[in-house]
This record gives sequence, C-alpha cells and structure tokens, in this order.
Amino acid sequence: MDRHAGAHAFNLGNGRGFSVCEVIATAQQISGKVVAHEMAPRRAGDPAVLVASSERARVELGRRPAYTELAPIIESAWRWHCKPCF
Repeated sequence: MDRHAGAHAFNLGNGRGFSVCEVIATAQQISGKVVAHEMAPRRAGDPAVLVASSERARVELGRRPAYTELAPIIESAWRWHCKPCF
C-alpha cells in the first residue's frame, strides 16, 4: 500500500483492551451459546497486553468508534453474523 497514493492502513480499535476471558464470557452472554475454548499457558512471544489505537483514523478520517464497550461491540457483530445471506 505504500506504493499507492491514497492507500493507507488504519487500526480501528477503540483504545481499550479486553481480556480473552472477558470476550468469551460476553460472547456467550450475548449469543446464548457456549463458546468452545481451552485454557493454555501464554505462548512464547505473545504480548501481555495488545490494544489498538484508532487515533490515526480519528485524525486523518474523522472516524470515531461507534461502540466502546465490549457488550455492544459483540452484540453488533452477532446481529451481523445472524443476518441471512441473500
């Protein structure tokens, strides 16, 4: 993308982090389904914390996250995935 004018990469995070356990619990609550998972030790090289900042998208595109809390983020994604594909 660096070779093409107008092509850019943006993180579209909300600047907040959520643990894997928080995401699983919230997804189960929203969907009413069990999310299959297994607990395992951290892998070598895995970061302790990883949070996407949307600052560049805000500055360059005027884009702000529509949802900042975990439940509405997952609920929106769940509704989208449940829509029939016609």
